[in-house]
Amino acid sequence: MAEPFRLAVVNSHPIQYFAPLYAYLNRDEGLEVTALYCSDFSLRGGLDPGFGQAVQWDVDLLNGYQSVFLGDNARRRVPGGFWSLVCPEVWTEIRRGKYDAVLLHGYAYAADVLAFLAARSRGIPVFLRSETHLGLRRQPWKRRVRDGVLSRAFRFVDRFLAIGTANREYYRALGVPSEKIFDVPYTVDNDRFMKASTLSQDECAAMRQRFGLTADRPVVLFASKFIPRKHPEDVIRAIALLRDEGVDASLLMVGTGEMEAALKALVVEYNLDGRVVFGGFVNQAELPRVYAASDVFVLPAESEPWGLIVNEVMCAGVPVVVAEEVGCVPDLVHDGRTGLLMPAGDVPALAAALRRLLAGDAERLEMGRRARDLMAGWSYERCRLGIVAAAHSVRVPDQMSPR
Repeated sequence: MAEPFRLAVVNSHPIQYFAPLYAYLNRDEGLEVTALYCSDFSLRGGLDPGFGQAVQWDVDLLNGYQSVFLGDNARRRVPGGFWSLVCPEVWTEIRRGKYDAVLLHGYAYAADVLAFLAARSRGIPVFLRSETHLGLRRQPWKRRVRDGVLSRAFRFVDRFLAIGTANREYYRALGVPSEKIFDVPYTVDNDRFMKASTLSQDECAAMRQRFGLTADRPVVLFASKFIPRKHPEDVIRAIALLRDEGVDASLLMVGTGEMEAALKALVVEYNLDGRVVFGGFVNQAELPRVYAASDVFVLPAESEPWGLIVNEVMCAGVPVVVAEEVGCVPDLVHDGRTGLLMPAGDVPALAAALRRLLAGDAERLEMGRRARDLMAGWSYERCRLGIVAAAHSVRVPDQMSPR
């Protein structure tokens, strides 16, 4: 493209998963990425309802790309429900006409709808990148209504950026033609996580010691919000089953949330003191070291749109046990190769998967190696190629080809 393609990305606030991607895309001389933020919530810090505590990320979220905070109210807005981010300033910013396309990350906020209308009113192409897939649990009548509305709205979206296989299948199920869908995989900053998780044996031992983990037991890691749909209680129950069978392991529970008191009570009920350690909230900069000090990662969640933490731990070379319906599974979790699958809510199946991975080092280490190798190709570069192809297709529509 002769001139840089000017892409405006509408976000609720700076997000630790997206900001490094924008910086990477901006290195391409053919792209000029500007993030339009409705709130500075993640910079100033504030109560995260899922974690149940104030959160302020400790990584740079603004370096390497242009950003615009939309109005003075950006310093006060807090992302919540649909109406929490109305953000009328997004209308003016987009209608100035300096952008070649507007990228929306879903439709969770009123600001997304307003940005969509502003772009359509000026004839600016709209790209959509959402997390939805057919495996998410919803009441049938709600699914019918929602999908009916979206299938009509999708006719006015110019390009769809699929984060993975399940997301692409969702778009196709709602009638989106294949030639409008471009692969822009859901990624994390692979380089950062791979480098920061490369620890010596002594460094791994020191990290375990910091959390009070016994040096001679393998470590199972749960790292997420303590909320019902993540099923952290199932991991504790699985560890109890394994203990009763004579399988020795420690469980590190990293995170916080509404279930924390109940989870600690469950540890007491099952007499797992010393085997289950609550590590509290761990910020972004230190997470890779926690992954590196673990042997197996578990995400037994239901209705999980993707699960980017799976990307992170796989970058650290850690095999995963993941519920079958998690959105990343078709692309990242190859059963028996990069990890193991289990049905959400099935504690015996979870225990069986852990038993297999804890039985010996050879298979576990080989799965971890394969996981890390897979992540090397599930990268920001693939995102760049997908966005460049989508951009080219709206600038030269007669040359668009199916993907």
